[in-house]
Amino acid sequence: MDKNSAALYKKMQTEVESYQTLQKSCVKMVKQRALLESQLNENKCVLDELNLLGPDNKVFKLFGPVLVKQELEDSRQNVGKRIEYISKELKSSSDTLENMEKDMLKHREAVAKYQQQWQVAAAMK
Repeated sequence: MDKNSAALYKKMQTEVESYQTLQKSCVKMVKQRALLESQLNENKCVLDELNLLGPDNKVFKLFGPVLVKQELEDSRQNVGKRIEYISKELKSSSDTLENMEKDMLKHREAVAKYQQQWQVAAAMK
C-alpha cells in the first residue's frame, strides 16, 4: 500500500470509528427517550386519575414504607410539574438524537467518499 492509499485508509478508519461511537451513543439516547416516554405516560395516567377525584376524596403519597396524606390539589400540581419536566427532557433528547443522526449521516458520507477514493487509488496501481 502506497502512502496515499494508507492515508486514505487511515482517514476512512477514523471516520468509521467516529460513526460507531455515535451509533452507540444514539442507542443509549433511544433507550433514555423510551424511558422518558413511559414515565410521561405513567404520569399522565396518574393526573387523569387525580382529576377524577372529588374534593372529599383522600390522596396518599408513598414515602419509603409510609403512606402520607397529601392535599389533592398539591398532588395535581406535583404531577403536572413532573409532566412538564419530563416533556422538556423528551424535547431535549429528541433534539440531541436528531443532531446525532445528522452527524452520523456526515460520517457515513465521509466513509463512502474515502472508501471510493481508496478503491480508485488501489485500482490505479
